[in-house]
Amino acid sequence: MSLALVFPGQGSQAVGMGAELADAFPTAREVFQEVDEALSQHLFRLMREGPIEELTLTENAQPALMAVSLATMAVLRSELGLQSGAAAFVAGHSLGEYSALAAAEALTTAETARLLKLRGQAMQRAVPVGEGAMASLIGPRTDIALAESAAREGSRLGVCVVANDNNSGNVVISGAKAAVDAAIEAAKALGARAIPLNVSAPFHCPLMQPAADEMAAALAGAAIRAPKAPVVANVTARPTLDPDVIRRLLVEQVTGRVRWRESVEWLATEGGATRFAEIGSGKVLTGMIKRIAPEAEAMALNTPADLDAFAKTLG
Repeated sequence: MSLALVFPGQGSQAVGMGAELADAFPTAREVFQEVDEALSQHLFRLMREGPIEELTLTENAQPALMAVSLATMAVLRSELGLQSGAAAFVAGHSLGEYSALAAAEALTTAETARLLKLRGQAMQRAVPVGEGAMASLIGPRTDIALAESAAREGSRLGVCVVANDNNSGNVVISGAKAAVDAAIEAAKALGARAIPLNVSAPFHCPLMQPAADEMAAALAGAAIRAPKAPVVANVTARPTLDPDVIRRLLVEQVTGRVRWRESVEWLATEGGATRFAEIGSGKVLTGMIKRIAPEAEAMALNTPADLDAFAKTLG
């Protein structure tokens, strides 16, 4: 069976995440310490103890989620025998793409932590609080065509685009607040439910261009190596091993659409992936994958028990 490792994005953070791993495995504690040192911040203490309001700040949530993913990978490798070539592909949702790259050894843990801290800060700086918005369009009638139609209506009042094509029945729009509000009404008229998201900035839309410019400068100086497994990129929904392409796509990702549905479809068909393991905090991607590729096996690896059960299937 062909294995794809997938890595969660923002929204999967929770107080206490990573604590069980740290308590059970020294290798996990070492990853959390390395991230703390790279950022000169007691990030793991915040992850363990909260408060959730501080953990959810974009500049904290992004490196924190990556830290849990890489601690999980470290345990799988050092304690449970996962081989470097075990995964045919890796992929991540938004910031999770950085976790995927680090897991595939294209980036170091410390470099990834610093890049994600900056990414979170740059995204927050790009648009003043209250000027942007995001909304999730959900329901059986929701698909990419409906979301794009609603976004076009909203764009009469400002920037409004599809930000995350998660799966059929779950598409996120992003842009200027007035434009997103108008798109919400248009989506409702088309038969979708629309839920405004409690986010601090309108991610994955053209309003994030200042953040993309900051990331372009930071990534230009980052050492990116060819990953050990092809990374299926958010903005293309296709695999790459080329460090220069990876660098460019990470910049484009800041303003571009997260094509998660298409990425999973490609992995399950052309990529031949029959098993998906979500590495890190939460089970959001596992739920999406079960809707996109119901014939594939999908599991979330959150706890020591999850990891142990998964390791026994690797043979």
